[in-house]
Amino acid sequence: MLKKLVQFFDQGRIPAASAHCDIPCKIYDPATAQIAALTIIRLMDLIQELDGKEQLTLADQAQLARLVAQKEEHALKVKEEVRIIWGDYFKQPQFEQIPSAHELTHSIMLQASKCKQQITRAEGEALLTLVNEFAEAFWLTKGVSTFKATCPYPPAETVVYPALAE
Repeated sequence: MLKKLVQFFDQGRIPAASAHCDIPCKIYDPATAQIAALTIIRLMDLIQELDGKEQLTLADQAQLARLVAQKEEHALKVKEEVRIIWGDYFKQPQFEQIPSAHELTHSIMLQASKCKQQITRAEGEALLTLVNEFAEAFWLTKGVSTFKATCPYPPAETVVYPALAE
């Protein structure tokens, strides 16, 4: 019996499903999108370091391929995380509080696509700026004040953090 069940699953007859949670769990935080945006900038920096070499070794070429793949994966992560907050958390009261939420979300989607297409650090910085703006808006809807600080790891960019009380 167990063998037949395993064979059934191995044949791929059950479609894959994925979701944030759709319960809803009410656990939302833009930090994941911010970290993904920071990662994009860091990966762009590492790509530029390789570009500075006169000739790329086979190992360098393999590293470049990994860097580009990760940069694009993190751009998708930014899009997914922002889309989830915008689509699942934001409702009419939040849209009234943040009337630019739709436009901001769309701008993030477009900028994340630019980051997939390009390797220019400025594009990554522009994405982080938008994601930080989104984070500020998110925390505003929660009644949580924010502050800006330089993240303690490369690429050492300014990030919006919630000022959480103990």
